Amino acid sequence: MNAPHGSPLTDSRVSRLVELALMEDIGLGDLTSDAIIDEADLGSAEFLCKEPGIIAGLDVVALVFELCDHSITLNRKVADGQPVSAGDIIALADGSARGLLKGERTALNFIQRMSGIATATARYARAVEGTGAKITDTRKTVPGLRVLDKLAVRLGGGVNHRFGLDDMVLIKDNHIVAAGGIARAVRLCREYLASGEITARIEVETKNLAEVDEALTCTGIDRIMLDNFQPELMRRAVERIGHSVEVEASGGITLETVRLVAETGVDFISVGALTHSVKGLDISLELTHTSASGNHHH
Repeated sequence: MNAPHGSPLTDSRVSRLVELALMEDIGLGDLTSDAIIDEADLGSAEFLCKEPGIIAGLDVVALVFELCDHSITLNRKVADGQPVSAGDIIALADGSARGLLKGERTALNFIQRMSGIATATARYARAVEGTGAKITDTRKTVPGLRVLDKLAVRLGGGVNHRFGLDDMVLIKDNHIVAAGGIARAVRLCREYLASGEITARIEVETKNLAEVDEALTCTGIDRIMLDNFQPELMRRAVERIGHSVEVEASGGITLETVRLVAETGVDFISVGALTHSVKGLDISLELTHTSASGNHHH
């Protein structure tokens, strides 16, 4: 969790994502809108939220419409990260009627997914309030969408785990097998980082108390992950570690069990479900009116 990963609008990864999404959806042109709507016609539309949640992705929506038609302006009624209720209008869009309809599905796909992630994250964060545990994400993101999935987690009140394989060392079970044990894996990683003058934190995944004990004999570890520990065992592991390094709980944690996990004293709880099986927030775009430009060809 080194350098923050930019604001979405200044981030070239996001504009490329939006371009790809629009190319995928529009292809050679929006046949329906081009047939029905004059090129110069103007329109107004409102984004309507149909269920309570946390909004995330308005910056991306603005970018979608900007790429569809420069004339379109987005007037936000809420800010990213804010809670909304069913029936709330979250933004108004005005400009080219064709442009609004061209961007509609792509804009909704982004904001529904991001708001769904932010909403789920906020539920988990609320469930662990007062425990000192922070909710964090994983790399179980939709391929290509990680920058937005991770932004949505932050907007929902979570913190980001490593962004990719290049910004943190995370020694997992397969690495431990390949190295022939935790101690050797840690040593090899420390030597590798030192030889390349790379600064990165080191986390080790453990599956039982014996592995926790082995990890505690190693120097240079920043965080120990307790993978699929039962709460009682997790509590004992946290006691053994005794704040010498950060502790992360991982593995099949649900909204029902997250409070119990937080109360064992861990620092971080990673939840794959935030991004790997999220349900989009129900948001629609309703065209409220269109006005003819006066030079119709009909």
